[in-house]
Amino acid sequence: MSYFVYMLASKRNGTLYVGVTNDLGRRAGEHREKCVPGFTKRHGVDILVWYEIHEDIDTAITREKQIKGWNRAWKIRLIEERNSGWNDLVPGLI
Repeated sequence: MSYFVYMLASKRNGTLYVGVTNDLGRRAGEHREKCVPGFTKRHGVDILVWYEIHEDIDTAITREKQIKGWNRAWKIRLIEERNSGWNDLVPGLI
């Protein structure tokens, strides 16, 4: 099974959210549909702008915590290395 560490944004250079899941398509859909109350629903954070794949949950959680501890500039740099247009990556998952 694969695990995904991902970042969502409200818009380009907007509010960011870092999470981890074993089903990125489902989870991105939940964020988009505002199914789960919380930070992303309150702040309109629903554009998948970055993700990476891990083979085990422990590694994925460690990476998620690492990125959550980063300053904003580092997170933006990580996004822009692979997605300079801040495009929504959900269509590429299907």
